Amino acid sequence: MNNSLNIPRLFTEMRRAQKKRHRDIALELGISEAELIAAHSGVMTDDDAISLRAVRLQARWPDLIKTVETLGKVMALTRNEACVHEKKGVYHHSSVNGQTGLVLAGDIDLRIFYQHWSSGFAVQEELADGTQRSLQFFDRSGVAIHKIFLQPESNLQAFDALIMAFADDHAAPLQIQAAAPRAEATLPDNFDNAAFRDAWRSLRDTHDFFSMLRQFKISRTLALREAGVDYAEQLDTAAASDVLLAAAQEQVPIMVFTGNAGMIQIHSGPVSKVLPTGPWINVLDAGFNLHLRTDLIAEAWIVRKPTTDGLVCSLELFDAHHELICMLFGERKPGQAERCEWRALLDQMRTEHLLCKA
Repeated sequence: MNNSLNIPRLFTEMRRAQKKRHRDIALELGISEAELIAAHSGVMTDDDAISLRAVRLQARWPDLIKTVETLGKVMALTRNEACVHEKKGVYHHSSVNGQTGLVLAGDIDLRIFYQHWSSGFAVQEELADGTQRSLQFFDRSGVAIHKIFLQPESNLQAFDALIMAFADDHAAPLQIQAAAPRAEATLPDNFDNAAFRDAWRSLRDTHDFFSMLRQFKISRTLALREAGVDYAEQLDTAAASDVLLAAAQEQVPIMVFTGNAGMIQIHSGPVSKVLPTGPWINVLDAGFNLHLRTDLIAEAWIVRKPTTDGLVCSLELFDAHHELICMLFGERKPGQAERCEWRALLDQMRTEHLLCKA
């Protein structure tokens, strides 16, 4: 961290004058977002020139997430470079198995990978319309994994109690690691396409897909290219906006998976208010917001996976680094066949957006 900067004062000046987001201010200051928040730990609360204060939290992540239920209704935010997923609800039914956590509360539906969590903070920021309270968690590179924002109906006493229970008064200075360079994905020398397609054809659960990729030591996008047109077809990237607009118009309930290495956040249900704004396509519903940067989508694929419930089909979006941005499915529960209206919607996307090959 650049100690020559008075980061709290600079942050407040930039936030008030330019209305920039935290991550954008951090980028402009040449630090990570975690370093930006950490710089506000222990600042004086009576200094009007500083609008934000933060408390470092103990790395007892599963216990902390379980305690979030006491806050009542909150807003969960998970993002990557191209997509922001915001969902309101209560953190019911939290559990953990090793380094993997779950929150299965219906509205709040999370898959958590705690091995990637490095630092966390309770944050209070004074804004023009009042105090914004949140919990914010970051990876080793200082990139945000997950944020939880209190709502007007949230329990403020429980928030204060959570801070008292989890404050880390003896935390070591924040150590930020440079992000590992992205390696170009290549097929293994001994890759057996026939065996790979047989394994895909033999899938019985969508969750088996990840173990299949590990078995064949192949990246997700390379797997789609090797699967054959029965199981994966590439569309032009305009399909991303059109599938959301069509789902809203036809009121087809969908599932939207968005995440990063440390978190996957899921919306299940209809979408209604879908609006394009510049490069963004936005879902602006009462309990669910999605902000998708269409100009950062490099690939869009229809993907079909066999299961014991029949084929399960998705639209999967990737960035220029072949990183997964988000996945869209028809809403379904295990044991249910895929919705016919979702299958028809994807067929429509295929008709309109199938990428022609030279």
